[in-house]
Amino acid sequence: MLPPDDFNPRTGIPVDLQPGLRRIVAPNPSPMTYRGTNTYLLGNRGVAVIDPGPLSTSHLDAIIDALAPDQRISHIIVSHSHLDHSPLARPLAARTGAPILAFGGPQAGRSAVMTRLAAQGLVGGGEGIDKDFRPDIELADGDRIEGEDWSLDVIHTPGHLGNHLALGWGDVCFTADHVMGWASSLVSPPDGDLTDFMASCHKLRARNWSVFHAGHGAPIADPTARLNWLISHRESREAQILEALSQAAGTARDLAHRIYSDTPPALLPAAERNVFAHLVDLTGKRLVAPKDTLGIQAEFRRID
Repeated sequence: MLPPDDFNPRTGIPVDLQPGLRRIVAPNPSPMTYRGTNTYLLGNRGVAVIDPGPLSTSHLDAIIDALAPDQRISHIIVSHSHLDHSPLARPLAARTGAPILAFGGPQAGRSAVMTRLAAQGLVGGGEGIDKDFRPDIELADGDRIEGEDWSLDVIHTPGHLGNHLALGWGDVCFTADHVMGWASSLVSPPDGDLTDFMASCHKLRARNWSVFHAGHGAPIADPTARLNWLISHRESREAQILEALSQAAGTARDLAHRIYSDTPPALLPAAERNVFAHLVDLTGKRLVAPKDTLGIQAEFRRID
């Protein structure tokens, strides 16, 4: 499931994806964002901007310049409050008067176990939280957002982040960072919760979709296959961790070094976070147990 080699869009240039839908890629390429954040413009008159993106004057101008004379921005919808998705929402709202819609603030939707880990001092790694983000209108799972010539079904998909949303437009789904067009999603406690992530994968798989438009990368033309790959990828990593714990107990760091034996040292901290996400999930399933308190420094053993 490697990213398509031909996905190399010009930033700031609107691209028609299908009638009523355009994409503008933000100028923030990185190892975490691939070519940049995908911002979507949905609608022919009253336009919804889905994921305005990072704080960037040029990207703000690109969104405004993409509007035809008879178009206006009626909704600004944020999938989740990572720094590559939400910070431009407030400046865009100031320019257009459109309200910002999202599930909630940065800690909304956080699971009980991740709340406990955060209270113990564990902080997230990876993409960075937009700590000041607050929507004007809070959305809930099952809500419907209505525009002039479009409607979106709100699907709460926690896992990558507790306040993460996917949006259904008929049989098209905007999956943001839950299902991406170039890599598997980052799940880093306490911001990311693997138990929630897997449940959200199964939730999306329960519906028939024609295409996924992700937060990064190209459109995903076979959504079911992509979801199956994500699920099997995580299940295979779980099996590796359980096998390693069958040999000897260990911390997340120990297990990362044993399992990711060919990984460059600079990437091992991310591998450790990934292993810990699995260990928290496996603890909830009562397949492993920490020696003492659940935490990233804890030693884990397999429960037979």
